[in-house]
Amino acid sequence: MDALTRADAPVDAHLLAVRDGDLGPEVLLSRRAGDVYASGLWHAPSGHVEAETVVDALVRETLEETGLVVDPADVCVAVTVHHRPPVGRARIGVFFEVRRWSGTPRVMEPDKCDAMEWFALDELPEPMVAYCRAGLDAYRAGAHLGVHFQEPGDPLAHDPAVDRLMLIPGAAPEGAVRAFAERAVGRIARWTDVSWAREASRVWRAHGAEGGTWYVKVHQNDRFHRREVTALRGWVTGLGEAAPRLVAADDTLRAVVITAVGGRSLHGAVLPPEQERTVFHRIGQLAASIHDSAAAGRPGGGVLAVGNLTRHLDRARPHLAYGDEEFIRMTVEGAAALPTLPDVPTHGDFQLRNLRWDEGSGTLYVIDFERSEDGPAIRDFVRLSDSWHGRPDLLAAVMDGYGRPLTREEEAQLTLLAAMDAVSGIAYGTAHGDPGLVERGLRTLVRLRTDHHTAP
Repeated sequence: MDALTRADAPVDAHLLAVRDGDLGPEVLLSRRAGDVYASGLWHAPSGHVEAETVVDALVRETLEETGLVVDPADVCVAVTVHHRPPVGRARIGVFFEVRRWSGTPRVMEPDKCDAMEWFALDELPEPMVAYCRAGLDAYRAGAHLGVHFQEPGDPLAHDPAVDRLMLIPGAAPEGAVRAFAERAVGRIARWTDVSWAREASRVWRAHGAEGGTWYVKVHQNDRFHRREVTALRGWVTGLGEAAPRLVAADDTLRAVVITAVGGRSLHGAVLPPEQERTVFHRIGQLAASIHDSAAAGRPGGGVLAVGNLTRHLDRARPHLAYGDEEFIRMTVEGAAALPTLPDVPTHGDFQLRNLRWDEGSGTLYVIDFERSEDGPAIRDFVRLSDSWHGRPDLLAAVMDGYGRPLTREEEAQLTLLAAMDAVSGIAYGTAHGDPGLVERGLRTLVRLRTDHHTAP
């Protein structure tokens, strides 16, 4: 084994210019061209740090490559990546998030770049420089540090089959978020990272120095932040102890501090059949409380927009069974004949992972309102319906708690919404390495097709 030598790594500054798009946050990328390293691959505007600070390097490289003028005060550190290419020495990449600038981005160095475009963070282009993709993946996951050591023979372009990224989690949120939380609840003695192992999930449990427990959450985009804050300030208050209370919100940080609720997650919980029926009866009651939290239903659009169907199908198609695509398209085409349903407050992600059960008190809690918006009530049964499949007793318990059965119109829209959710889940899970989402989508399609085949 060679003796260890002192590391001497160059430092790179990477720009993550981020804006809110119609489908969520978007990042500015450019495509390398000509007689340059990694020609033909997409990457973020970046460059070497010279005789300057890393922030000054970021500002300089941004102007030279994109024409954008960035104030150093608007530069926020996002993530650091310790990278080693297939050939050559390791280096340190500091990725900065920038959300304010002057000017319009354009190709400033045509001898090195032939295209510059905005891409949704959930729809990154290929081929992309693996180093840059590692930084973006770490950023989306909310990590502070990533290690990306490629092996000799690895491609320069990102390849999921040889993804070398290793995320190093942080125990506490970054300084601004931590300061915001402590201004709201006092000094915090201990932080516990309780984020899901999914991109852009950033949630911490905060334990106060003088007692008390809260949750601190940073939303991945402004839309999710607005939805959750609006719900927590509005209709959620009517649920009483069944939901957390908003303690503080910061729109700039896209952060909230909320109270903790009791119980344990129903995600993966194994309960005796009688207790399951009790829980699902309470789920139905809670759904009714959510949908009745406004004075009266308002006229609405009725069904989920289907404009993204083609894009989702393109990604999901390799995983679909014979006849799945035909069934999905037939279901979506039938949506034109469905009547509109009134809009009511909906949770938007009403499923077992967002429900908590306290067996001692018999209290059911609901959390996570970032997908909350007005829509047809049936929207909240889409993901929940997977939980009662094959268990008519649980379906009966939910409907009994809800106070009424679904109408024929609602059942038709449930099929449509479930099919759309399935194909989008398969597409997203495939693109982001989430096998649970893929499996849930495939399982849902099998169920929907079976129900369609056996329907009278």
